[in-house]
Amino acid sequence: MSSTQGGTGQEAAVDPEGQAAFDAIIDADGRIEPRDWMPDAYRRTLVRQISQHAHSEIIGMQPEANWITRAPSLRRKAILMAKVQDEAGHGLYLYSAAQTLGTSRDTMLNQLNTGKARYSSIFNYPTPTWADVGAIGWLVDGAAICNQVPLCRASYGPYARAMIRICKEESFHQRQGFEILLTLARGTGEQRAMAQDAVDRWYWPSLMMFGPPDGDSPNSARSMAWKIKRFSNDDLRARFVGMLVPQAEALGLSLPDPDLRYDDAAGRWITGEIDWTEFQEVLAGRGPMNAERLRRRNEAHDDGAWVREAAAEYARKQAMSDGGPGAGPHGGAPARTDAPATEPRAQRAVVGQEGEAAA
Repeated sequence: MSSTQGGTGQEAAVDPEGQAAFDAIIDADGRIEPRDWMPDAYRRTLVRQISQHAHSEIIGMQPEANWITRAPSLRRKAILMAKVQDEAGHGLYLYSAAQTLGTSRDTMLNQLNTGKARYSSIFNYPTPTWADVGAIGWLVDGAAICNQVPLCRASYGPYARAMIRICKEESFHQRQGFEILLTLARGTGEQRAMAQDAVDRWYWPSLMMFGPPDGDSPNSARSMAWKIKRFSNDDLRARFVGMLVPQAEALGLSLPDPDLRYDDAAGRWITGEIDWTEFQEVLAGRGPMNAERLRRRNEAHDDGAWVREAAAEYARKQAMSDGGPGAGPHGGAPARTDAPATEPRAQRAVVGQEGEAAA
């Protein structure tokens, strides 16, 4: 079977020579680069996955940025600020990788701001206590590492290369979260209870981060055939739980799954039943913080308009003074025409809700 077979949907006419070259690269475990021919479905799959990943990094800044002004010490504030900055950088790397596939960053951001694009469901949960910052680091970033390290070998070159640095930084984030929980678990009874409560609330959503069961995942098989993904959702989830069990023991905290057991025959940990109804509800926009996350994203986008305008004006003046490529007959650079209009905030029909403090 060809590496590109599987899945459903219509594709544009295939270039036989391009298809053969593409198949040869995939079969040889090589890298597809932006100038290489690729099937339309492969390109669409990458744009969807990489842009959703970028959106998740950007939205994911909010739950923790909410705690920067309330972190318990100057050291904690500095570490948390650095982590949030890292997430912004991850979004930049990923948007840049997606742009090599022919989709503009303006288009992707417009899709995020108008609610047309998805991001990871995990970021639609609140962070009411400082222990949540630790749980996000240990569980959410831990799940991200488990899911993303194999992406360093993804078949699309720009994506794989971006993931190398991202995963290195995520490993520090996971250790930071573990250290926060360890400190709380060794503290007062109230602090220990706070840590356990956060783990109880974030454990199941972190398992959902890997996506639905393999039998219910419409995109997984094709992504694996194209070697964008290397492991199935269920395999990654089992690996993650296998990592958590000894770490939870070291923390002295319990995982909120009474049915968790090790299967000797399968050689893996088996979890209790995951509430996939909750997953679908959050994914559909009806989670605890969906509306608030999107409202804050749009506020930040609108508040930053002057920065984008100033940067564009600076670039225009530089082009005029340099007479560089694309300059007009008198040295001026032509105005951009490829950026889609951004809908006014009032037209986005995004309803805010009470919840966390402003990030």
